[in-house]
Amino acid sequence: MNISTSSIAIAAIAVTAVALVSIYAVSTRQGSDKFAACRASTVAGGPGTIGGPFTLTDENGKRVTEKDVLNQPSIVYFGYTFCPDICPADTARNAEATDALEEMGYMLQPVFISVDPGRDKPEVLKEWTDYIHPRMLGLTGSAEEIAAVAKEYKTYFRVPDDTSDPYYIVDHMTQTYLMLPDEGFVEFYDREMDPEAMAASIACFLEADAKSN
Repeated sequence: MNISTSSIAIAAIAVTAVALVSIYAVSTRQGSDKFAACRASTVAGGPGTIGGPFTLTDENGKRVTEKDVLNQPSIVYFGYTFCPDICPADTARNAEATDALEEMGYMLQPVFISVDPGRDKPEVLKEWTDYIHPRMLGLTGSAEEIAAVAKEYKTYFRVPDDTSDPYYIVDHMTQTYLMLPDEGFVEFYDREMDPEAMAASIACFLEADAKSN
């Protein structure tokens, strides 16, 4: 089969056009995202699909909303105080990152939302979070309230049907969410990230946010 020179030229122009459109689309997305240089994760549907309004009870027994809690740069973690290993390790990492950021001149609010409201009453949360970090705020609520906020954050947990054993285990996801005032969710961190890398990433977001205001 013979292919004319003109056909080849037309095909080449078409490929170049597609490539230029793709480059333009990527550049446009990056240009409209002030955090593009900081992002390391991708969220289906975009960052705006994570997070939302909630009403919970804090560790002091006070009813609070997301506007009361997330009114400053915050990291949000879903776990429970009876967790034997993962939650203590993850929240200790979050506490170290919080301290590292403070040394860099940034204040961060660590937030711990319990997925075990049956055992995690406010006084239990307060003792536990105060031990992890003095600024860590514990939140709990009814089973329905916890399920609702978990849905907003697209996270998973499952309390066993039989909770007669006082040492029952709650299955749950372990990501930590970075939330910024007026922006909402901007990034999440898995448990493999060390506190220094986490602090550096958060600092990037805070610097980009400050430059845009």
